[in-house]
Amino acid sequence: MMTEPQIVSDLAIPPGEYLEQVLEDIGLNQAELARRMGRPAQAINEIIKGEKAITPETSIQLENVLGVPAYIWTGLESEYRLIKANQAETDKARKEEALLVNFPYPDISKLSLVEKTRDPLMRVQNLRRFFGVASLFNLNGVKAYQPAFRQSTNNDINHEALAAWLRSGALIADEIDCDEYCKETLLSKISDIRKLTLEQEPSVFFPKLQMILKQCGIALVVIPHFKKTHTTGATFWVKKEKAVIMMSLRGSWADIFWFSLFHELGHILLHDKRTTFLENGVSDSTWKKQEDESDHFSQITLIPEKKFQEFVQSMDFSAVSIKTFAESIDIAPGIITGRLHHEKLLSYTSHIWRVRYKWK
Repeated sequence: MMTEPQIVSDLAIPPGEYLEQVLEDIGLNQAELARRMGRPAQAINEIIKGEKAITPETSIQLENVLGVPAYIWTGLESEYRLIKANQAETDKARKEEALLVNFPYPDISKLSLVEKTRDPLMRVQNLRRFFGVASLFNLNGVKAYQPAFRQSTNNDINHEALAAWLRSGALIADEIDCDEYCKETLLSKISDIRKLTLEQEPSVFFPKLQMILKQCGIALVVIPHFKKTHTTGATFWVKKEKAVIMMSLRGSWADIFWFSLFHELGHILLHDKRTTFLENGVSDSTWKKQEDESDHFSQITLIPEKKFQEFVQSMDFSAVSIKTFAESIDIAPGIITGRLHHEKLLSYTSHIWRVRYKWK
């Protein structure tokens, strides 16, 4: 009675070897098998050598002639072809190892998004799964990552690292449960978000901020800056009803954090859901109009323009004056200082009321 063979090796063993063994056991030669199956003798020889695949039709014929179930033959053939394909794929992956220097693998592994390993081949395979591509050479052509590769090449940007940063944000955002995005809800929550600027401890305001944004359909993701990404934030949509704001928390000034956050909110409220906006301090003429609009939204939301102009006319930018003005519009005084810096009305060496956050 024939027993089912078990393949326990990753060696590519042609099912024809098992066929040859069966023929030997029952005393049947290849020519006779060919006659009984109604097939050319050459076809049987090619199957035994592994040059020709065992098709479902052939497996049924072998079952009828030899008594070995058809599923055994198709299983052996499938296993053989899969091992051969894996071997070929491994050879391709080896060629991608040269690209690893461009990817911040340790940073991604710290986020538990890829397995920690020093093995180059495993890193390639893990990065393929991380990005959802069959080859790292395909990365540049994937729509989701194209914004990272469109960034300027004049300021030492690592495009692969930037793509990895964006992908990390998308994966983490996918795990954040949000209500469906609602523009009206977000607009109604702007004042609540703005009031959080008065809190000086991130451990106090940040959970509140995340909760408010989730109610609006926005996942707020904070991922430390990856080397050579030069990016402070990003905005994109993972679904029509779910937006993502990513922040790298580069630096620690509170006024910069809040300006950047409201800048990203401006993109969500004002601009196309199909666009990924990356903030890296580089002027891009393609998106200048949208960036200017988001800057303006952030400015007037944090500091009403008419009141700011009235304050500026006084030309009194003392600590007392700044604090009094901030209290009158219910905002952190350091944000006023940051705006004065931007308008070149106050020296950048003056940090009146500015706060450095200590992020955990």
